[in-house]
Amino acid sequence: MAVPNLTTILKRILKQPTAPFHEHHVRAEIEALLKDCPNVKLRRDKFGNLLATYKKGKAKSKPTWVLGAHMDHPGFVRTPGSKDEWQFLGGVPQPEVDAGVKSGKRGKPTGDLATWNFPVNITSEKVEATACDDLVGCAVIIAIMWELSSLNFSTTFHAAFTRAEEVGFLGAWHIGQKWPFSKDAVFLSIETSRPVNGAIMGGGPCVRVGDRLSIFDNESTAVIMTTAKEQGIRVQRCLLDAGACEATAMQACGHRSAGVSIPLGNYHNLDSNKKITPEYVMMNDVRALIDLLKALVATKHDGIGERSIRERVEMRMEEYAPYLKAAKKLFK
Repeated sequence: MAVPNLTTILKRILKQPTAPFHEHHVRAEIEALLKDCPNVKLRRDKFGNLLATYKKGKAKSKPTWVLGAHMDHPGFVRTPGSKDEWQFLGGVPQPEVDAGVKSGKRGKPTGDLATWNFPVNITSEKVEATACDDLVGCAVIIAIMWELSSLNFSTTFHAAFTRAEEVGFLGAWHIGQKWPFSKDAVFLSIETSRPVNGAIMGGGPCVRVGDRLSIFDNESTAVIMTTAKEQGIRVQRCLLDAGACEATAMQACGHRSAGVSIPLGNYHNLDSNKKITPEYVMMNDVRALIDLLKALVATKHDGIGERSIRERVEMRMEEYAPYLKAAKKLFK
């Protein structure tokens, strides 16, 4: 059985047209890529999200991770009930959309959707396409499943490929409300995001402290950082608050969540002059994130040598108990 390499996976996913509520081309390609992947089972939920489980043997990472990436990108959709009216859905200002259309950058419709018309270009250094956000995240998950399967690696983790993220986390919200995973599972949003607050392109994947709307689970974030340290993987720990991701939606539903992100150039197809242009990411950031997540889903937290904050403080309480007792009379 031929194992698809990262470049093949990226090309097949990135060439698919997509827009909010019209993710069917991307979903079909993900299903085709994972159909023959050993140890992986797929299913669709009632919202149309695609759920995947990698399970080999009885081994599990601790915690059990749910890797999440969304299948849509800002784009044009036919107005419901109309033959000729189109609406642009997603976070791009209308003047910039109009200017892009006027300059001929809108592609021909594919059914009831249309996208910006840019080719997929992949080199050893850079990935450029119409929609890196978040199709690169989808490709990362596919690559992880194939790489672990090719090693016949024993572990268990899940993935959620979601719909309608660009209009308010609608697919993720459905999963969060119905939560088809175990209670102790942790959701990990995998994104491509605008680098802010010191993050740089090519500096490694970003371990997100939070986004524009919320701060993520501290313990889960610590596990990711410790895994990166133990594996010698360069990462950037930062608050990416130029936007929001699906970890926020999952937390609002009461589920522990964290986030990682690949620094993204030309976020939502806007360059520094607000002109419509392709998005891009650096290949070394993509490969580093794959290495990090492979280690993460294959590792038990108990075995990576990092004490929790609770453990550290309790040790200090015991260590300094005589000092606390001796000073107690001063605080009566």
